[in-house]
Amino acid sequence: MMKTSLSKTEAKEKIKLFFQKSDFNAEEVKKIKRLAMKFNIKLRDYRKLFCKKCLSKLKGKLRVTKTHKTVECAACGYKNNVKLG
Repeated sequence: MMKTSLSKTEAKEKIKLFFQKSDFNAEEVKKIKRLAMKFNIKLRDYRKLFCKKCLSKLKGKLRVTKTHKTVECAACGYKNNVKLG
């Protein structure tokens, strides 16, 4: 059985469709990150959707300062910082 190869545009489409899903787990995020790295695709705004440490869907306490938005992961407690502006 031969693996089908993706083009960069197909990979981008796959990533876009993945993050439109309402729920995803850490293993799926790991695969998508690997796919993005393989094709040198920047995740940009998608980075805000999952925890930097445990890769689970990001939800939890939210704090906003003048320069940063901090979301504390409900799963692992890691504080994810996002620069504003």
